[in-house]
Amino acid sequence: MSNTDEIEDSSAPLIEHLAELRTRLIHCVVAFLIGMIICFTVATPLFNFLTNPLCEVLAERGQDCGLIFISPQEGFFVAIKVSLLGGFILAFPYIGMQMWRFVAPGLYRSEKNAFLPFMLASPFMFLLGASFAFYVVTPLAYDFFLGFQQFGAEGEAVVDGTATAPLSVVFQGSAQEYLNLTIKFIVAFGLCFQLPVLLTLMGKAGLVTAEGLGAVRKYAVVAILVLAALVTPPDVITQVILFVVVYGLYEVSIFLVARVEKKREEQLRADGYYDDEEEADEEIIQEEESK
Repeated sequence: MSNTDEIEDSSAPLIEHLAELRTRLIHCVVAFLIGMIICFTVATPLFNFLTNPLCEVLAERGQDCGLIFISPQEGFFVAIKVSLLGGFILAFPYIGMQMWRFVAPGLYRSEKNAFLPFMLASPFMFLLGASFAFYVVTPLAYDFFLGFQQFGAEGEAVVDGTATAPLSVVFQGSAQEYLNLTIKFIVAFGLCFQLPVLLTLMGKAGLVTAEGLGAVRKYAVVAILVLAALVTPPDVITQVILFVVVYGLYEVSIFLVARVEKKREEQLRADGYYDDEEEADEEIIQEEESK
C-alpha cells in the first residue's frame, strides 16, 4: 500500500478522541446558538418572507394576507421556531466542517477524496429541495386548501321563513399552524432530495448496485407512495408532486450508481485486476442458463 493511501498517523487513545468529540460538539452547539440569536433578532422579517407563498395565493383571490395569534404565547413560539430553522441553516456549514475535521483523520486518502464531494453535495441538495418546496409546492398546496373557502352571496337567505345572513367560511389562519405546515414542506422535500447523495455514496461503498436498485423498482414505487402519504398533508396535488420528484430522484440515483460502477470497473482494468476473458465466460454461462 502506498504512503498516499495510508491512514494519517493518530495514536490518540479513546479518551482523547472522546474529548475531541466533546469539543467539536460544543463548537457546533455554540455556532447553532449564535445563528439562532441572530435569526431571533430578525424573526419578523424572516416570518414575513416565509408567508410569501400564502400572501401571493390570497392576493390572486382578492383577499388580504393576514394571520392571527390564537393564544398570548403564540407570537413568542413562532419567533422561536423561525430562529431554530434559521439558526440551523446558518450554522450548518460550520457544523459540517466540524464533523469533517473529526472524521477525516480516520480515513484513507482515497476515502477522503471519495467522501468529500458527497459532504459538499448534501447541503446543496437540501437547499435545492427546500427551495423547490417553498417556491413550487407550497403555493400549489395553499391554492388547493384555500379553494374550499365559502363566500356568502349578497342579500339574505330565508330558512324556515326566517331571514338569515348568507354563510361565509373564509381563511383566518393561525400563524403557528401556517409556520408548522410550511416548515414541514421544506424539511420533507429537503430530506427527500438527499436520496441521490445517499444511494450514490452507498454505491461507492459497494453496498448497492444499479442492477439491484432497478430490480426493486416496483417496491421502491410503493415505498415512495407511502412516504408521500406520510410526510405531506392529505391533498392529492402535493402527494403526486412529491411522488414524481422522489421517483425521478430514484431513477437519477440508479444512473449515478451505474456511473460509479463503470468508473470502478475502468480503474480495475487499468490496475490489471479485471479479467475480460473471465467476464465473457461468465456472461456465456448466464446466457446458457437463461435459455
